[in-house]
Amino acid sequence: MRLDLYFARRFVWSFTLVFGVFFGIVLLIDLVEQMRRFDSDQVGVLEAGQLALLNSPDTMYRMLPLLVVLATITLFLGLARTSELVVTRASGRSALRSLVAPVLTALLFGALGVAVLNPIVAATSKQFEVISSRYANTGGSISSVSEEGLWLRQASAGGQVVIRASRSNLDGTRFFGVTFYGFTSDGAIEYRIEAAEALLEPGNWVLSKAKRWTFADLQNPETGAVEHPRLNILSDLTRDQIRDSFGNPSSISIWELPRFIRQLDRAGFSALQHRVWLNMELANPVLLAAMVLIGAGFTMRHTRFGRTGLMVLFAVLMGFGIFFLRNFAQVLGQNGQIPVLVAAWAPPLAGIFLSLGLLLHTEDG
Repeated sequence: MRLDLYFARRFVWSFTLVFGVFFGIVLLIDLVEQMRRFDSDQVGVLEAGQLALLNSPDTMYRMLPLLVVLATITLFLGLARTSELVVTRASGRSALRSLVAPVLTALLFGALGVAVLNPIVAATSKQFEVISSRYANTGGSISSVSEEGLWLRQASAGGQVVIRASRSNLDGTRFFGVTFYGFTSDGAIEYRIEAAEALLEPGNWVLSKAKRWTFADLQNPETGAVEHPRLNILSDLTRDQIRDSFGNPSSISIWELPRFIRQLDRAGFSALQHRVWLNMELANPVLLAAMVLIGAGFTMRHTRFGRTGLMVLFAVLMGFGIFFLRNFAQVLGQNGQIPVLVAAWAPPLAGIFLSLGLLLHTEDG
């Protein structure tokens, strides 16, 4: 047990060192990018630093598997250089037994990352979008989903139009049970339109069975209400804008993601992208354990065997390979080409089996 705790402590130290180095690099690159992105008269060094601090956690969270590979390589190169691996093997402990502590530590890191770091990253990502949208004057997200249904916002000639729908089709071009609220530039409500159905066509909404109330200079808007079998409303929205505006799944906390998926289903939108992301987050601890085994499979050897640099290169390449295989499987899962569970769990399990096969082939005992 004492040796396991020693290996776990060394692994934590290696991971902390690698994480700190890469966080500094990512923060510096992001700072330069934010200063390049915005006008210098509007965003100074302090504002760019704030944006970089809000955006960097998301980048670091996505890089966790690669950081674990590098931390594992750092750990076992250090143990081999001090001959601690030789002493461990001489005491009768097998290679796989020595990996128990680092693997369990990686599983713990993964679980803490999903349960704690994921909500933090989601909150910082949302705040980053809000602040960057304010600097860029883009107005933020055009849509949201709630228990009351689907909400959209679009610009109009004289102000803004807010749209509420009870549900929609999968691609967001046909809404049912729709209400349009028109607002002037100073925020005063101008009209309200209720329709049984709204179809998005290039350049306008086509409303069916619509009724319009106008609130300008009327004590009782119902007296001036007009019914339209068919009514057109100008719009600059597109199907892709509506579909993409429901948010990157990474900006939603994993604790809120199941409820958000149910809301998307009730609204009629496809929640496949969010389901894939949810399962991939749940599989993240297994992926980190696979990265530990991959790093150990190439570097858990004595330095006198030589070719250390080549083994490190192989470990990094295999780690990158599993990482990109995971991203490729995510794309296939989001497009419905493969099942959600296969997209989320197949890459980490493949990494575990490949690395275990390598360890069993190269290590005795």
